[in-house]
Amino acid sequence: MSNPIIVVHYHELWLKGRNRRFFLRKLHTALRIALQGIPVERIEQPGDRMVVWLGEGASLEEVTARLDRVMGVAFYAVARAVERNMDELCKAAWQEMEPLRFESFAVRAKRSDKRFQTTSLETEVIIGRHLLEKLRAENRNVRVRLNQPEMTCYVEITKSMALVYARKIQGAGGLPPNTAGRIMCLLSGGYDSAVAAYHMMKRGAHLSFVHFYGTGAKAGESSLHVAGGLARKLVPYQFHAKLYRVPFEAIQREIVRYAPEDYRVLLYRRMMLRIAESLARRDRSLALLTGDSLGQVASQTLRNLVAVDAASRMVVFRPLIGADKMDILATAKKIGTYDVSSEPFHDCCPVFLPKNPALYASAEDLAEAEAKLDVGALVAQGVRGATLMRYEYKGGEITEVETPIRRALTQERKAIA
Repeated sequence: MSNPIIVVHYHELWLKGRNRRFFLRKLHTALRIALQGIPVERIEQPGDRMVVWLGEGASLEEVTARLDRVMGVAFYAVARAVERNMDELCKAAWQEMEPLRFESFAVRAKRSDKRFQTTSLETEVIIGRHLLEKLRAENRNVRVRLNQPEMTCYVEITKSMALVYARKIQGAGGLPPNTAGRIMCLLSGGYDSAVAAYHMMKRGAHLSFVHFYGTGAKAGESSLHVAGGLARKLVPYQFHAKLYRVPFEAIQREIVRYAPEDYRVLLYRRMMLRIAESLARRDRSLALLTGDSLGQVASQTLRNLVAVDAASRMVVFRPLIGADKMDILATAKKIGTYDVSSEPFHDCCPVFLPKNPALYASAEDLAEAEAKLDVGALVAQGVRGATLMRYEYKGGEITEVETPIRRALTQERKAIA
């Protein structure tokens, strides 16, 4: 085999019926973008898999690092492409299995081209017998085990070639990027919201982010660097993203001035939802996303969540609502956001924190508490004060550019027209 070949398998896309071509096209695009800058000769789709033909000098380590973050990939493998005859298949299977150490094995063959004369079962028997004889000749104590073997040799017969591999690498799973519409994510800087974002990107949603920050932090403690760090960790999953940064302390002071103390945090959150919704509509997003987990803190009791949501006309998704904190932290470590969220930063929500926050507020309670506030003016103030960072993942590198919001909106209107 001259240059390495990557065989990519997907799973859920088979369920998409007449829309399957759309999802496969999106997955093909995602693979192409993810591998930009790496020598790739071509990406083909023989049957129910995709095959990436790598060029001269391609780094397998870099290829696998990038493929790990491509949503829609169930698993992938470094494979050998050989001619469609049994001698070549047996030779390639031995080359795959010989350097590995195991005590039991099996062969799994899949024949997507029925013109190949040997059936899948017959192929498994022939190659399995060949491997067993070669292994025994080297005095290796191995046996065939069809159920739960320690090692499996995979053989796939397509119309144009045969693929042989022995090591499957788990992919990110889910659906390809940018297949489910736009969502605006309230990115706090903590562990939860970044993990919630990951789960929705895994379902094909394209996320923009909005981060609310305070201005009263000590030097070096601003949450802006944490929000930017999280955006950089998440953008490789969808290739480009926007981060709206909203100064929030002046708005908080207005709430503290006119609203009851025990409702402060809930009113902060209602105002954040309103500002996020305004930005979301400009961004053509269809929903909002938060990292709330039921009962985790006082503002996340069921009644408080319902009361806060009443401030938004957009649906609010909470993918972590029933998640355990340890599971959330495990996912944060897996996707690389844990260390970023662990950095010290100034969270705006605990500012002017009440001694006894309300646990069971109603929408009517909060509406009454907001009666003295000019809600529309505060929302406008938040939107006007926002700045926009754009992130792009290309060629394995992340670039970020600050863009004035007015110019960004003008460009988007032109693009729509």
